[in-house]
Amino acid sequence: MSDEYQYPSSPSEKKVRHEWDSQRIKALREYLGLTQREMADELEVRQQTISEWETGLHKPHRSTQKTLTMVAERAGFAYEVHSPEARTPTLDQDQAQAGQEEKEY
Repeated sequence: MSDEYQYPSSPSEKKVRHEWDSQRIKALREYLGLTQREMADELEVRQQTISEWETGLHKPHRSTQKTLTMVAERAGFAYEVHSPEARTPTLDQDQAQAGQEEKEY
């Protein structure tokens, strides 16, 4: 039997790291009711930088991603990951489904 003490894991080790992609950044901005310029002012970046993040041209640096996470948590913004299978159907899929339903009658 080992007498070595096992320290409990700290809460910081259990934190989930959220990846900030273009869709999440835009969703957060819209959730907060901010324009790109207003969000840029808050994060001390250029408006063009916000636009580049939202179009996927660039990603925020890790330090900025941490800031986005803190802002999101304080605002109560839920950023769940949705699998591609769980996406809403596209217009083409809806039309195809409607066509199949008509054939069933």
